[in-house]
Amino acid sequence: MLIPQVSGILEVMSTASGSTTAHTAGADRAWAAFTEAGPWEVQRDDVRWLGLAATLRAAAQAEVPQLTKPSRLPPGSRVLTVSSRLGRAVVPWLIQKRRGAFDTPEASRAVISQRLREAAEHLGPTYIKLGQIISSGEGLFPAELVEEFKKCRDQVPAEPFDVVRRTVEEDLGARLEDVFSSFDETALAAASIAQVHGATLLTGENVVVKVQRPSVSQFVRKDLRVMAWLAPHLVGRIPVAALANPPSLVELFAETIVEELDFRMEAANMLDVAAMLHDLEQDRYVVPRPHPTLVTRRVLVMERVYGFNFDDVAGMQDAGIDTEDVVRTAMVAFMEGAVVEGIFHGDLHGGNLFVLEDGRTALLDYGIVGRLSGPRRNAFLRLMLGATTNDVKGQMAALRDLGALPADTDLDAVISDLRLDRDVIDPTTLTGEEMVTEVQRIVKALLGYGAKLPKELMLYVKNLVFLDGAIARLAPDLDLLSEVANISMLFAQKHGERLGRELGVDPSAVEFDLDGVKASMGLEADVNSITYKELQERRALIQKRMQAHVESTR
Repeated sequence: MLIPQVSGILEVMSTASGSTTAHTAGADRAWAAFTEAGPWEVQRDDVRWLGLAATLRAAAQAEVPQLTKPSRLPPGSRVLTVSSRLGRAVVPWLIQKRRGAFDTPEASRAVISQRLREAAEHLGPTYIKLGQIISSGEGLFPAELVEEFKKCRDQVPAEPFDVVRRTVEEDLGARLEDVFSSFDETALAAASIAQVHGATLLTGENVVVKVQRPSVSQFVRKDLRVMAWLAPHLVGRIPVAALANPPSLVELFAETIVEELDFRMEAANMLDVAAMLHDLEQDRYVVPRPHPTLVTRRVLVMERVYGFNFDDVAGMQDAGIDTEDVVRTAMVAFMEGAVVEGIFHGDLHGGNLFVLEDGRTALLDYGIVGRLSGPRRNAFLRLMLGATTNDVKGQMAALRDLGALPADTDLDAVISDLRLDRDVIDPTTLTGEEMVTEVQRIVKALLGYGAKLPKELMLYVKNLVFLDGAIARLAPDLDLLSEVANISMLFAQKHGERLGRELGVDPSAVEFDLDGVKASMGLEADVNSITYKELQERRALIQKRMQAHVESTR
């Protein structure tokens, strides 16, 4: 005989899902971008955990100031553990480097990248999550570091199955066998916060079960306090850290990770993004359905979808999938969600995207979602409009209002100091020394103005970096300027009236000017087309010259 709680769960499951073929019409697709033949239907009024999500999200963000407030004294023994582990990773590498053990800079970076990745895995979820962020930073971080930390996405050692069983049974209040007819003991993937297992419900549906690592919530909070204590001591000491502003970076990281510690927020994110995609008529994207009842703080049961990994270009092309269309759809859907609806998936990377056999893309993992509302969304809209009309001062004002610059910033001075009011200089015409000097000048100017990267803007930029890399793999011959022009026209035709009304401008009077877009690529105004392959060649030349200058000054 089943205990009452289990009986209640199974009763709701039976009512909500029925047989696998009972809901092939997908009635819930009337409001959400779900798959056609869902294993169950999701109706907002019947979802037990949905009402808690907004409260949980607010509580998580309210906790951030306390977690990131620097303490006067080191916060416990965790500081020693972190320092020791990082020291064991870095010191042997430094000794090898001084002895000339590496033939090339690339070999040196490969070794330290591996050692840092292994240290992150030993230190646990918080540092693994940092590694995941780095893994999405192609073009921002050394290639060796990015490639090594990609292993933190889904190649992290999994928790033993008995730990998984205990977590699931504690949160669902039932034995595994009373909810699932089968449950794979080997994880499909394991990352920083959780791991996922394939399973089948007693009612016959194939599902994926996301299970949080035990004690991860406590570890993350301890590590954030350690980072908050260390951050002020790093200001001005490490060039990269100085650019990022360590205390602000810790706060930004905390704002992101605290929302991943309760899967009820993630399940609610799935519904919100699915509704957004439906409202935008983005039929080339689908969202797996979360289960209406089997969602708790540490367990999330969802519909299982199958497809090609986003990095499996050969597999997709062999199956007849137009990879250029996949990338184009990704760019439009991501930008539409952020600009029009103020919500977007905040953690795009190859492990979070499956391309289905029909060419549509399934979005996975909703622990991080960007949300823009009120004045911040208005500022973001003005930033995007300024980019397409080459309104430099408008973009600076929007960045200020987003929180990237202090409220009292002299915008004209910023524009002058950054030389944004001058003709574009093609960086490929500069020497390595000139390029390094220019980068240092810009960084110094930004630091002087107290610039920082707000959470939503960081997520947006990180996704743009991912899409940049996706174009390189899936559509290297895509004409970038032509695509930007087409997307701008699509936005004007589809959303111009609404966005104009919200911004208080006449959409018919807006004149698109791609000179700003060209400038961001280091192109002069008379350049009318450039493929991604050509852009990569320019970047490689710039990077080679800068690296040669750095090596010559050592």
